[in-house]
Amino acid sequence: MDLQRLATASRLANIDAFHVMELAKQAAELERAGRHIIHMGIGEPDFTAAEPVVRAAEAAMRRGVTQYTSALGIAPLREAIAGYYKTMYGIDIPARRVVVTAGASAALLLACAVLVEIGAEVLMPDPSYPCNRHFVAAFDGRAKMIPSGPAQRFQLTAQQVETHWGEQTRGVLLASPSNPTGTSILPDELARILKAVRTRQGFAIVDEIYQGLSYDAPPVSALSLDDDVITVNSFSKYFNMTGWRLGWLVVPDELVGAFEKVAQNLFICASAVAQHAALACFSPEALAIYDARKAEFHRRRDAIVPALESLGLRVPVKPDGAFYVYADCRGVNHPSAGDADALTQAMLHDAGVVLVPGQDFGPYTASDYIRISYATSMENIEEAMARLGKFFA
Repeated sequence: MDLQRLATASRLANIDAFHVMELAKQAAELERAGRHIIHMGIGEPDFTAAEPVVRAAEAAMRRGVTQYTSALGIAPLREAIAGYYKTMYGIDIPARRVVVTAGASAALLLACAVLVEIGAEVLMPDPSYPCNRHFVAAFDGRAKMIPSGPAQRFQLTAQQVETHWGEQTRGVLLASPSNPTGTSILPDELARILKAVRTRQGFAIVDEIYQGLSYDAPPVSALSLDDDVITVNSFSKYFNMTGWRLGWLVVPDELVGAFEKVAQNLFICASAVAQHAALACFSPEALAIYDARKAEFHRRRDAIVPALESLGLRVPVKPDGAFYVYADCRGVNHPSAGDADALTQAMLHDAGVVLVPGQDFGPYTASDYIRISYATSMENIEEAMARLGKFFA
């Protein structure tokens, strides 16, 4: 007897698979066959949690603080995050507005659950981190991807927001610095974007998870430009705690109750152990470690950009943050120039280097660009550039 197949929700048609994960699977197969593969695809720091954080986690577990916490997070951590905004950005954020989440992904899911109506349109640049449009789709909204090239620093501009805001548009979702490009929205432009959104009574969600890794100028939080903006941050990137799954939001006072209600139902709370451990992130000892690691990322950025240019991988906008370079592959000496998917496949199989084609990040730059992550050692970066030099020769 034939069994009736279970039907999946129609919204899944609007959620794409990660192409980078397919490359990762192929790389794993090559490694099992004995090949040495250099991974410059996944956006994960090669540094792990700082020792003070590890000690704090161990102490928390020994004290038995492993039960559920408030859905908004433990009070000491919310206060520590609020203090971080004062130290980092010079702005006063009341701790009551901080919502601790199970990573930045949970933060973005909560924001979309609270703000995205069925059929609502959310503007974001193309290229963007792919999950951003999928978070919107998960709540039956629609991401409107706006082509944003080197002239716009691969970011939205206020003019684009004004031009593309339509009847169904409800807000914008931005990231500064951005994945995949490592570029920031300049403060004056960001202020104009937020003004354009406020004028239209829309919402603005700004992903700031890479702001701690800003190299060329002090970072400017969107909260210093507009108190009603919703910002997302994380302990994953600057604080090197990817697998701990801990992040946070800062939301307007009037929305705290809404975020709490949704968080209670969707997540209950973030990991109690991770929250208690994260308190140590703000200690002088830990902050000194993070500053040293940031300097190392900066050094890698300054090494890899000219190396890529020398290979014919043009970098039209120098990344000023995060640990990514978005490189134009149309000018390289290879039959697959201008076909990022085929080129990254060839780089993997012929040179043993994993890079990410632009197709994950939106159709506008899909074929012309590849993303390179320099969240790996200088030794690996130098070896990868040497391999790619032979590959293109």
